Parts: sequence; C-alpha cells; structure tokens
Amino acid sequence: MNINFLEEKAKQIRKDILISLAEAGSGHLGASLGLADIFTTLYFEVMNVFPDDPKNENRDRLVVSIGHVAPVIYATLAHRGFFPKEDLLTLRKLGSRLQGHSTPNHGLPGIEVSTGSLGQGLSIAIGMAIAAKLKKQNHTVFCILGDGELQEGQVWEAFMSAPVHKLDNLIAIIDRNNCQIDGHVNEVVDIEPLKAKLKAFNWQVSEIDGHNIEEIAGVLTNLKSDRNGNKPKVVIAHTKMGKGVKSIEDNCGWHGKPPTKEQLPQFLAELENE
Repeated sequence: MNINFLEEKAKQIRKDILISLAEAGSGHLGASLGLADIFTTLYFEVMNVFPDDPKNENRDRLVVSIGHVAPVIYATLAHRGFFPKEDLLTLRKLGSRLQGHSTPNHGLPGIEVSTGSLGQGLSIAIGMAIAAKLKKQNHTVFCILGDGELQEGQVWEAFMSAPVHKLDNLIAIIDRNNCQIDGHVNEVVDIEPLKAKLKAFNWQVSEIDGHNIEEIAGVLTNLKSDRNGNKPKVVIAHTKMGKGVKSIEDNCGWHGKPPTKEQLPQFLAELENE
C-alpha cells in the first residue's frame, strides 16, 4: 500500500470536487470533501473494481445511500478510469450523465443503483448481499450511510434484518461527521449511543478515523477478508464536513451548497496548503 499515493489522490479528488461544484453552481460540498479519503481507499486499495468491465460479476458492489454526495462519487470514478475526467465539468448540467444524485441512468458506468432518497440504501445493499449468498458469489457489498440518515426508521429495520441472514459479506460505513442540513446531528435528533445500539442489533462494530488512510485501509481490508459466517459489519467513520478546506470544516451550512467561482481560488489554496 502506497500511503503517499493515496493521500495525493484524495487531494486531487477534493480539488475536482471543488472545481466541478463551482462550475455547476449547485450541489453538496461538505460531505463530499469529508468522504474523499474513504472513497479513495475503497476504489484504489480495498474494492475489486474493473473500470474496463464495470459489470464484471466478480466486482465488489458499493451502494452510496447518501446519493447527494455525488461529487465525490463521480470524481473518484473518473480518477479510477471509469469515464474521462473532463466529464466532471458537466456535473448537474442539462443532459449530463452526472446528475445531482448518483444514478446509473444514461449509461454512466460504476454506479450500481440510483440513490438519494435517504434511508433506503442499506436495504438495497442487503438485497445484493443476499443475492450474492444465493448465487454463491464471493464479492463484498459495501454501503455508505450518513449519520443524519440514521434518523430514518427504515435504516433500523435494515439493521435488524441483516444479521438474520448472516450477511458476513456486507460492510456498512457510517459517515459520522455530526452534520445534516438542519445543523449538528446531536442537536437535531441525537443518535447516540450509536456503537452500543449497533452492537445490540447484532452487528460487528468498528470505529475509525475517516481521514487516516492507513487505518481505513487496514480495517476495511481485514473486515472484507473476515467471512465469519455470522455477523454483518459496520464501521463508524469519524470525519469532518468540508475536510481539507479549513475555513468551512465542521460548518453544517456547507452541507448543500457549492463554492462560488469567486471563492474557488481561496478554497483550492487552502486545500493545497493543508
């Protein structure tokens, strides 16, 4: 594992997130920046993916339940070679394959399902993991959820369901940045004690620093290889909204707005000097 390569790649992905959102004039910046380290590690270190054959049956699947973080999804896929990086400048434009919420429609490779209606992604991932078991396939299904999304009831029905099916081929990752559109999660509807709740639902629970690439890679790689025959796994990844741009970090007001073209040079400079 080349940590320097992965860290530099995450910085490049953050740069393209900023540029594409400034060009689009709308979209979700904060959590996209916050998830760049996790996406980089997944696509360049942990998951089996095939950019030249995106529907390869042996690929690992990723369901991004918080589909509004499309900017980090698209930037990562472009850097991984699923489509040209130039396409990132078409984000949210009329007729573009890069819609505001991630979707495989219009022939966009690398996206498994349309998401963005919060609370539904884990249920979809469970269905995929059950299908893999029935087909005796060995790939892993990953699902990324937001911590504010855990206020949705369907998520907890899904958390209750997965252990019944002994889905040791399922890894959920919770983006624990404590921000949602209405403010800090703990001030809107507190989800703590989160780790204890997940353990009570019979999941194997890990906690990581969502910006420490070596730790992310180590934990996810070990969980992927650990087919314990029983429990699904969930990783609580502690991240910062707006990571990399100091002036907006942990500012929930940046949940759903882009940088202006006037702000872009400052934000890029902050990212470069991080």
